[in-house]
Amino acid sequence: MRRCSVTQAGGFTSFMGIADPSVRRLERRWAPRYSFRAGLEIEWGSAVLRASTRDVSSSGMFIESPDPLWVGAGFTANLQLDHPLRVDCFVKRVEPGCGMGVSVSFSLEEQGTYQDLLTRLSALQP
Repeated sequence: MRRCSVTQAGGFTSFMGIADPSVRRLERRWAPRYSFRAGLEIEWGSAVLRASTRDVSSSGMFIESPDPLWVGAGFTANLQLDHPLRVDCFVKRVEPGCGMGVSVSFSLEEQGTYQDLLTRLSALQP
């Protein structure tokens, strides 16, 4: 069982899993994902929301945030690397209380930096 956030009563919220673990939904992801933790500043209107990454891939990332946005929301974020990396995100799925899976896109200038990050992460995989 996955625990995502603490409730005001001190318990954990959780999500019901599939009773039979051999039954899984069709995996739609095509790009390898890499565990990667980094701070992220989400620009949302005039506010800046703080969050962090859980994993990244060439086509998206999972952003941990206690208050995720909704499916279909688009936003710009700054990924806190040695030099902040500006990324355009589009929410594809939401795990309430945990965060959101987003697709990502970059300007041509920023795309090379992100690909370099993925190359370094792939070299660390067993």
